[in-house]
Amino acid sequence: MTVFLLPEELFFPHPDLADPDGLLAIGGDLSPERLILAYKFGIFPWYNHQPILWWSPPQRPLIFPRLFKMARSLYQTLKKDTYRVSFDRDFYAVIKGCATAPRRDSTGTWLLPEMIEAYTELHQLGYAHSVEVWFEDKIVGGLYGVSIGKAFFGESMFTLMKDASKVALACLVEHLIKNSFYFIDCQITNRHLLSLGAYEVPRRVFLVLLDEALKKEDLTEWQREPEPTSKTAKFLKEKLIPRRNYEANSF
Repeated sequence: MTVFLLPEELFFPHPDLADPDGLLAIGGDLSPERLILAYKFGIFPWYNHQPILWWSPPQRPLIFPRLFKMARSLYQTLKKDTYRVSFDRDFYAVIKGCATAPRRDSTGTWLLPEMIEAYTELHQLGYAHSVEVWFEDKIVGGLYGVSIGKAFFGESMFTLMKDASKVALACLVEHLIKNSFYFIDCQITNRHLLSLGAYEVPRRVFLVLLDEALKKEDLTEWQREPEPTSKTAKFLKEKLIPRRNYEANSF
């Protein structure tokens, strides 16, 4: 199957033309216009070195906000108010944290300087957003992603203290439920995401859901000051749908 070389003009081939692993195209740039177009097509960049590689995997892991799996231990952490959580207070600190935090499964990072610059620009334009987890006066975890319509595209997360990234995700889920988001696109499946409630859906289903989400108005109000998490625990306990009440084979 052909992998497309992108021209200078803004263009992506249809995601169905990706190879069996999901690689669709090579080249192009990380301009805001191209990145936004990519997300609207269900495509994302993922690479370690030049050239830029663009992907649309055949199976897509999605977290539907009300089907988020909140473990008892996470619920207890939220209830204790160990951390405080803010949105869009320090995007750069979060993306740098994602780029530099130690990871069990990797010795390097896919977040190259040009990607940090590109997503920081998307943040300045109101598309990329961060969740910061604070312990005392330090950021000890967080996540960032891209919001278009009622779709949130999760990019990366990091943690420096126990459960900090999970706390960030729980608070994001609360925010997305309150604002009627359809899903969090997790892009690449792994065991950790499945443990948090992600469902793998075929690309064709993902593209239908994405098309519906993009018909909705963008959410522009993201910023909030650091707040305790006990209210998040209470909200999620009331709003989350137990997985036993949901048909896992709906897709």
